[in-house]
Amino acid sequence: MSRTFEDIFEAVARVRTAGVRAALATVVSTRGSTPGKETMRILVTEQGEVVGTVGGGCVESDVIELAKSVLETDVPRRATFRLTEAETGATGLMCGGELEVFVEPITTPSLILFGAGHISRDLCAVATTAGFRVTVVDDRTEFANAERFPDARAVVAESSFEACFEHLQPSASTYCVVVTRGHLMDKTCVDYALHTDACYVGCIGSQVKIRAILSRLRDEDRLEGIDLSRLYAPIGIDIGGGTHGEITVSIVSELIAHRRNQLDGLRSKRMPLEAMQRIVSRNAPARVSTNGE
Repeated sequence: MSRTFEDIFEAVARVRTAGVRAALATVVSTRGSTPGKETMRILVTEQGEVVGTVGGGCVESDVIELAKSVLETDVPRRATFRLTEAETGATGLMCGGELEVFVEPITTPSLILFGAGHISRDLCAVATTAGFRVTVVDDRTEFANAERFPDARAVVAESSFEACFEHLQPSASTYCVVVTRGHLMDKTCVDYALHTDACYVGCIGSQVKIRAILSRLRDEDRLEGIDLSRLYAPIGIDIGGGTHGEITVSIVSELIAHRRNQLDGLRSKRMPLEAMQRIVSRNAPARVSTNGE
């Protein structure tokens, strides 16, 4: 852990702007003699940076550990630390009392939508409501513009997707969703996203299409050392829908479940990781499920 003495609110703004995952712990109440006082705060980032204090000592160490657990689950928690005479004797602290702390994840996840078609419009609106900061990317200004995407945090339109990439800075809290109008453009965007720090890369389409994209990237030696566990393709939770609205709900549901670590047990459309790895390893072709296109 590295500790800095930056203003806590400036630090919060900095990590949110940078897309760094972090948790903020705030002392919300105290009773008796405690090392921390109400409104004292400490910020803990996934890189191990600590800013601020809740009073120091063993309590602070416990709060930092709690903040780490919030980083893992992305779910806020409230905890009470009681310092009785027995506990102070065991920990060596010379104070007693009770301290209540509220710990919350403060990183707003970013979502990059590659493609500005009809599904992207729905995705932008619903994902924004679900708490994602959305950037829309396309090579057509008549599609990628603020008028069509009023909820987007940013809209990037250049002459090609490759030119758009120069404006992007995906971090470990970034979700990439590829919904372009063509297979070659899908491949280009999936290739780019997999070579960033993005925690999630999703691509719309059938299993046949995903196999073709992976095979081409393999043949171009673009998958060496790539962590395919980040690839969710075909994208979405299988809810049996087929309209634009239903596809949108399916995709955003998967994004939320991934963010909240709740994917286990859900029926995903995603090709099994083992099948992806077989394709990349140039072994026998991966089998496609009977309901795959």
